[in-house]
Amino acid sequence: METLYSLFPDYARDLKVNLQNVLKQSELTAQQTWGTAVASAIASRNADLIKAMLAEAGKHLSPEALHAAKAAAAVMGMNNIYYRFQHLSGNERYGQIPARLRMQVIRSHGSDPVDFELWCTAVSAINGCGTCVASHEGVLRQKGVTEETILAAVRIASVIHGAAAVLDAESALKEATALAV
Repeated sequence: METLYSLFPDYARDLKVNLQNVLKQSELTAQQTWGTAVASAIASRNADLIKAMLAEAGKHLSPEALHAAKAAAAVMGMNNIYYRFQHLSGNERYGQIPARLRMQVIRSHGSDPVDFELWCTAVSAINGCGTCVASHEGVLRQKGVTEETILAAVRIASVIHGAAAVLDAESALKEATALAV
């Protein structure tokens, strides 16, 4: 993680400090924290973040939980686009047509169902799918998960997403500078 933290430029110091802090929130278990971090890093698509989160998560997650966190990012990457389109189109007919998309991992991920829902919520927040956020947040609330716990996971997602944007920008800037020389 220290290598990752060293990549943050001074203007993103708040993100670096926030990343250090959100990975220690008392509202989440270690499995919830690191599963959310992995799923969020994958959804944010920054190679440095993904590598760092996977390396650290390996110390905190069982192989099954790590697989489930990756699966949450994968299936929600698909579902968020599909259901966001349905919502944004405003055409109610789309909601009556079967999705015909394979989503078996939602039932067969092999990890704690509440944690998987939490990871799906975090990824859906990153991907901006209101339909999926509302659906997964509702399931979590029905299962007795507190708003504080849900927001703790979304806090991780927001910081990781912001960090990915900064790290991508810094990488692009280094490339552009190298090309100009």
